[in-house]
Amino acid sequence: MASPLAESIKGTLIVSVQAYPGEPLRHPETMAQMARAAELGGAGAIRCQGLADIAAIKGRVEVPLIGLWKEALPGFEDGVLITPTLRHARAVSAAGADIVALDATDRPRPDGRTLEETVAALKDQGIAVMADCATADDARRAFACGCDFVSTTLAHGTHVIDTAKEDGPALELVRELASEFPDRPVVCEGRVHTPEHARAALDAGAWAVVAGTAITHPTTIARWFAEALA
Repeated sequence: MASPLAESIKGTLIVSVQAYPGEPLRHPETMAQMARAAELGGAGAIRCQGLADIAAIKGRVEVPLIGLWKEALPGFEDGVLITPTLRHARAVSAAGADIVALDATDRPRPDGRTLEETVAALKDQGIAVMADCATADDARRAFACGCDFVSTTLAHGTHVIDTAKEDGPALELVRELASEFPDRPVVCEGRVHTPEHARAALDAGAWAVVAGTAITHPTTIARWFAEALA
């Protein structure tokens, strides 16, 4: 049975508010303003990265905050990046995140802990966990070890995990997981670039849908338009 926190974001749009290193918008106050704007536009939750951004956004929005901390630790530059250790996860929670998002693949973690060990330690502290997955097996393992949410974050393919099968959202994976876990929070994230994508994800069975780049990354949005005109 889903928690009250999960029920509060069911059927909603989660807006990912992030800026990459070196970009003009990479400042906690800017991210907080953008998060508030997304909330006013109807976002049911915010997803954000980095302790400073989490703390800044927490004080500006009333909707649940999904936090993560991306850090490529020495020796793991091409490995686990999203909240890579238990220390990172605890810090994300302490910064104000209502839900801690972390990499749920089976790749080695910098602190030597397994996903199961990490999640167990977080659950002992009452911390809600979102598992960022690449495959259905990742999601099954995540739910089995106590994660509150699973997300298709890594299913759209990266330079590390090449699992891309579709141009848009990972609807095939969403359908598979929603069918297998009809009452569990399966979140669609990745390549949700249009309202139609978001609607299709919800129709495929997603508990909630994350959109980021298409809403909060003007550099990419401008590039889409410029390339269309070139």
